[in-house]
Amino acid sequence: MSDALTEILRGLRLDGVEYGRCQPCAPWATSYPEQEPARFHFLASGSAHLQSPDGSWMELTPGDAVLLPRGDAHVLASKPGLPTISIRDLPKRQLCDGIVDVQCPNSDSQNLLFFAVMQFNVDRLHPLLQLMPSVMRTSDLAKSEPSIPSLLDTMTREAAMQRVGAGGILARLADVLTATIIRAWVEHGCGTSTGWLAAVRHPEVGRVLAAIHLDPTKDWTVPELAKLMGASRSGFAQRFADTVGETPARYVARMRMHQAHQWLREGKRVAHVANRLGYDSEASFSRAFRKIMGAPPSHSRNLMPPSEQIAS
Repeated sequence: MSDALTEILRGLRLDGVEYGRCQPCAPWATSYPEQEPARFHFLASGSAHLQSPDGSWMELTPGDAVLLPRGDAHVLASKPGLPTISIRDLPKRQLCDGIVDVQCPNSDSQNLLFFAVMQFNVDRLHPLLQLMPSVMRTSDLAKSEPSIPSLLDTMTREAAMQRVGAGGILARLADVLTATIIRAWVEHGCGTSTGWLAAVRHPEVGRVLAAIHLDPTKDWTVPELAKLMGASRSGFAQRFADTVGETPARYVARMRMHQAHQWLREGKRVAHVANRLGYDSEASFSRAFRKIMGAPPSHSRNLMPPSEQIAS
């Protein structure tokens, strides 16, 4: 399973990270609207409460960090129930490359919060992101992944020093931390015995999933995938469907159209995407795309690439 997960995580990376910090003085409450990029918060000192996307509240203590992998709307506050100010309405000051200081109405040096906008190279339609909980708390995973507190400490020191190149170093640390959080969650925190996560854990099916994720544009055939598993065509197809919950052909088609969706959002022409995936015409590609994605390719092209940043 670890080999399959490693291969799948190779295809899931951060394309951009921007950091912010603030030192709010109670009472305070900041709302974070829903957005495409992930959000990350780390409470270095002081106290805070997080209102999850489902409306429930959790108390954060120093050293706590949370990852919202799909960028769902949430609130950070000194205590529940306070009127909020949107993060978009608070002034920001550039501290150094990649790090901004959020200017709270009042400041308190005893409270120190770091947060980040983290742009994955895939959107929330990716199977891994779809299955993640809306909030992932590091303290829930640290017992099984002792490197998490050390990574958080390193990020805190790097952000506090405001040295040249801090943004680049923090981006690399965030990449490692995010992969570590996801790995710990898949291995220890999710508890799912069926579906995609169970398939990743399965030594043989996981190997097949890893191959598909590393080359999602390839029009994989059942015989090719069966050979990777070392099974007959019928035996492979049955085992894959029983574990993943859908046929190999359907899964391959979904991954190919998910990649097409990404390219279209980046501004690639429909003809270019159709040709790159091996379709004879735009019409045949459009029919296949609509069948899988539920909307025509033009819908994906009309979606602007995510550009939400802390400083905006």
